[in-house]
Amino acid sequence: QVQVTESGGGSVQAGGSLTLSCVASGRLFNMYSMAWFRQTPEKEREFVASIHSNGETIYYRDSVKGRFAISRDNAKNTVYLQMNSLKPEDTAVYYCYSIDISAWGQGTQVTVSL
Repeated sequence: QVQVTESGGGSVQAGGSLTLSCVASGRLFNMYSMAWFRQTPEKEREFVASIHSNGETIYYRDSVKGRFAISRDNAKNTVYLQMNSLKPEDTAVYYCYSIDISAWGQGTQVTVSL
């Protein structure tokens, strides 16, 4: 069974940056499209960004366009989420999701303070 593990969360001030990493086990990572979601206690889990297995088809939710960047390194079985110009409303638990096999990570907390 494929395991998905996030890392890189933490606490930053508004305007700061963080990079999240997600490692998926298995030899078929290069065939998986991957995504990042986030969730707060007040909201349902929401889509943040996704990247196709080819690394070229990328989508973002409108509120993070121009600030976040998703990328992948298939040689390392890793997908990244570079988050810049962070805002307090970006505070959430961020989850990595392997779309093709419906596998979720355990989440990593991102907290942005004023």
